[in-house]
Amino acid sequence: MPATLEGAAVRDFDALVGPWIESGYRLAVTYLLDPDEARDAVQEAAIKAWRSLGRLRDPAQSPTWFLSIVANQCRSTMRRRWWTIGRNPLGPVRAPSAEDAAVRSLDIELAMNRLASDDRAVLHLHFFQDLSFDEVGRVLGVSAGAAKSRVYRAAHRLQPLLTEENLK
Repeated sequence: MPATLEGAAVRDFDALVGPWIESGYRLAVTYLLDPDEARDAVQEAAIKAWRSLGRLRDPAQSPTWFLSIVANQCRSTMRRRWWTIGRNPLGPVRAPSAEDAAVRSLDIELAMNRLASDDRAVLHLHFFQDLSFDEVGRVLGVSAGAAKSRVYRAAHRLQPLLTEENLK
């Protein structure tokens, strides 16, 4: 009998979190700028989500609940990276490839990579994950008004980076 209950719990967890793993990964890459670290962060977040599944009161909130766990794990990873390795807390700087040079004037990714991780995350959640300000606020642990302000300020900081001279 316990095996059946455990199997049901795994199916429930997969139904709640499974559809959001890819979104969590994209958010982690946005924060960490490193696909390997992003995979690790999402795996750690999934483990933390499994352990705290009992605290999820409304299954309809599972997307923002899981993405907030991913965001917190990314911030922990960045803090750990900064203190243990002494590297740049924004992650490794990626040299532009020849393909990047060909599409420089249209490349938002390069401009976003120049922003602070919190700015990248808030823009990613709102514009790429299509979350409302209320949902962005829940993911980041702030009010909807604060989320709206952060999106506005981050977009304002991104704008000058999108000029042709800054994309070179």
